[in-house]
Amino acid sequence: MGRSMAEGEQTGRGGQGVPGSLAHRVPDLGAMELLLAVARLGSLGGAARELGITQPAASSRVRSMERQLGVALVDRSPRGSRLTDAGVLVTDWARRIVEAAEAFDAGAQALRDRRDSRLRVAASMTIAEYLLPGWLVALRTQLPDTAVSLLAGNSATVAARLLADEADLGFVEGVSVPAGLDSAVIAHDRLVVVTAPGHPWARRRHPLAAAELAATPLILREKGSGTRQVLDAALGGLARPLIELSSTTAVKAAAVSGAGPSVLSELAVGEELTNRRLVSVPLADVTLARDLRAVWPTGHRPTGPGRHLLSLTRV
Repeated sequence: MGRSMAEGEQTGRGGQGVPGSLAHRVPDLGAMELLLAVARLGSLGGAARELGITQPAASSRVRSMERQLGVALVDRSPRGSRLTDAGVLVTDWARRIVEAAEAFDAGAQALRDRRDSRLRVAASMTIAEYLLPGWLVALRTQLPDTAVSLLAGNSATVAARLLADEADLGFVEGVSVPAGLDSAVIAHDRLVVVTAPGHPWARRRHPLAAAELAATPLILREKGSGTRQVLDAALGGLARPLIELSSTTAVKAAAVSGAGPSVLSELAVGEELTNRRLVSVPLADVTLARDLRAVWPTGHRPTGPGRHLLSLTRV
């Protein structure tokens, strides 16, 4: 019996093949906006000027639309351009589609505005105390209407916040990237051994051996902190802590008081080393360098305010 139904469905008027995808059968929004402008202005040249394209480009777009639909849409003459009967009907349909697209665009903008109205940042303690304040001041000048909240904790806490969708962007200082997160290095740091001036290590004539540091009870951050992770990995293990505290500021205060030696970020002890409230103890055979990273859930690179903040932190 002649052609099959499937063959009939694949053939349009005039015997031309019609691709199955709707995107191939329906003109794009730019073409529809051009047709609406021609209908409103009665001139292809005027429509081209309104849309910021050349008249030849506008003519080419109309011809392409006519070929795509298989009907003539515009009659061109020295007196101007007039829609054909089919063109009038297609223009009415196009108007509804463009209005729906404008509503779609307005809704998407509302979603972006809601996203851009806040930024939730989670950061490990050293970054939160010594780097983030400057970055957030710079962000404020770019996005004054964005409300920023900061959740400070150790690197493990930062990862948990991100994975629970309680933060949009995180910063960590550990030796590796927590599972489930992507990252970018945004700064470099070095850990230094520090003591109060009265401690015997402050008067050493020779650098401290890594083995001796590993065997000495220290004032340390809690397990899960980036500083603790880096130190443990570099020394291959640590002695039982002398004191275990949950913030860099508390560890530094304990060291300044003379309670014992500690290992802290160079960022955190610059002022204390300058005014001799703490003394740096050289190490003989290990370098306690580390990368500071921005982190976010795998496959979800920051957008909006998070992307702005990330751009302000790069090394």
